Parts: sequence; C-alpha cells; structure tokens
Amino acid sequence: MTACGTDYLTPGWTSRSYVLVYGIWVYFLPLLLIIYSYYFIMQAITAHEKNMREQAKKMNVASLRSSENQAQSVECKLAKIALMTISLWFMAWTPYLVINFASIFDMAKITPLGSIWGSVFAKANSIYNPVVYGISHPKYRAALIKTFPSLVCGGKDDLSDAQSSGTALSTVSEEKPVA
Repeated sequence: MTACGTDYLTPGWTSRSYVLVYGIWVYFLPLLLIIYSYYFIMQAITAHEKNMREQAKKMNVASLRSSENQAQSVECKLAKIALMTISLWFMAWTPYLVINFASIFDMAKITPLGSIWGSVFAKANSIYNPVVYGISHPKYRAALIKTFPSLVCGGKDDLSDAQSSGTALSTVSEEKPVA
C-alpha cells in the first residue's frame, strides 16, 4: 500500500521507533508548545488588562474602555479562541496518532479506509485556524451573518455584537454615488 504517512505496517523495530519519535515530535511536542504559548499569551493579556485598570484608577476614571464588560470580554474571547484552537488541533491529530500507535503495537487491525480517515483529519487541521480566527473577528462574522443568516446559532447578543461591529462597513458599502 502506498501512502503519504508513516509505515505502521512493517513490524520491525525501526518502524516502531520511527512512529514513537514521530508521535513525540509531531504530536506531543507541538501540543505542549501550543498550550505553553497560549498560556503566556493569556498571561500577557491579563497583565495588560490589569495595567489598564491601574492606569484608570490613577486617572480617577472607572475604566479606560467604554465599558468594564468590554475588558472582561477581551479576555473571555481570547480564552475561547485558545480553547477552540487547542481542542481542534487535539481532535485533528489524535485519531492519526491512535491509528499509528494501535497498528505498530498490534493493538488493532486498521483498514486502509481507517488509515485514510486518520490522515484526512490530521491534514484538515491546516484549515481550522483560519476558520476559528475568521469567525471570531466581528467584521467577518457580521458579513457571514448578512450573507448566510441561517448559520446564526448564537443568541441575540452574538448577532447584535457582530452587527454593531460591522455597521460601518455595511453602511459604507450600501451608499451609491450621486451622478
């Protein structure tokens, strides 16, 4: 069988060691790096928000933002994006790793179709991040809601947030030049 992937069908130690090293370098190391990076991104955002609140106190104002909810919203949105990105990465690569480990250690008999699905999930990971970041951007979400209103699955708050962020864009694009 010819495939673009690991050789988990050969029972030798070289194939087993390759799959083990591959699992560490392609699965566990990136997973730890992603979690580590998002942890420090979250710390930096939290520290920045704390500094903003302290600066607001020094200036004797309630907040430097238009509302206090917006400051918490930034942290919550970033946490949701980080959680979604990590979860999607985990769901994309875990089947591939499980298939490789199960095959190389004779834990299960994997069919060619099963191995293809593992590869498809893993390689589809490259499209997840743009989708997550695109949908989380208010103007993109507003355009998506305007184009495909049936895709709205959130409450009224999600719809109004996306529309309020995209109002300037929609009003400018709807104006017609006077001849």
